[in-house]
Amino acid sequence: VTLVANTPQVYGLGLSRLTGPRPIAIVTGSSQGLDLAIALRLADDSHDVVINDLPSKLSSMEGAVRRAVPRGARAVAVATDVSHEGKVKKLVEVTVEKLGKLDIMRPFFPWMVANTGVVVMKSLLQTSADDFDWLMSVNTHGVMLCFKYAAQQMIKQGRGGKIIGACSMAGKRGLPNICAYSMSKFAVRGLVQSLELRECDICVNGYPPGMIQTDLAIEAEKVAGNKTVQEMIGLPTNTPRGKPEDIASLVSYLARPESKFLTGGLLFFTSDAKVSSGSELERIY
Repeated sequence: VTLVANTPQVYGLGLSRLTGPRPIAIVTGSSQGLDLAIALRLADDSHDVVINDLPSKLSSMEGAVRRAVPRGARAVAVATDVSHEGKVKKLVEVTVEKLGKLDIMRPFFPWMVANTGVVVMKSLLQTSADDFDWLMSVNTHGVMLCFKYAAQQMIKQGRGGKIIGACSMAGKRGLPNICAYSMSKFAVRGLVQSLELRECDICVNGYPPGMIQTDLAIEAEKVAGNKTVQEMIGLPTNTPRGKPEDIASLVSYLARPESKFLTGGLLFFTSDAKVSSGSELERIY
């Protein structure tokens, strides 16, 4: 493990495997769960991947790198906190330094998947200002910074790109006991739909997943005792849960050249009719 300019920490494998132009993907929060499934799917799709998460999760990130390399990918783990502007800027810089200048990707698209997110499972009356500030620093401030510095690099290269943000079904309809989380995901939805980067040939889309069986959901249920996540946020208890691989397949499409005409879109992926009428596309033209 080396320390690059004090932050972030970097761990890499398979850095001599590149034999031709390949798209490079930064996947934030990808040491485990849904985001790890996305990173591994992109490795299967012939992307080189940057695994990103907090420094405290470096061991899990190293494990993710080891899983990505046998799939033919170059992979590097970059441990940093994306709620800090300077560290997000360094994340993009280290990606270029470790995996090569992104302009070799043409005709492929370099891109970033901004997945980082946290949840506060509390009602409005229980949510403290500190809870709110911490959640917004990651879910909103951090996502905005990821979009900004990824876009700056893509504009510098002059070949466009793709930025894909994780929203939530709570970003379409407010849900009880996660009011601050809903606010943060409505903000991500607005950022995706702003379409500011369309003229730069950068496609920006989002994927708000529904009920997915992840480590985050399991941990929330442990804290809540006998309550399921569905009960905590007012959904029917029989609401089906998808697998991380289901969402990874969706992100795989958004990362491909075939989706180049889609921008400002959010593909809601949920089986709960209270939030959405199945899988649907919300797009601003």
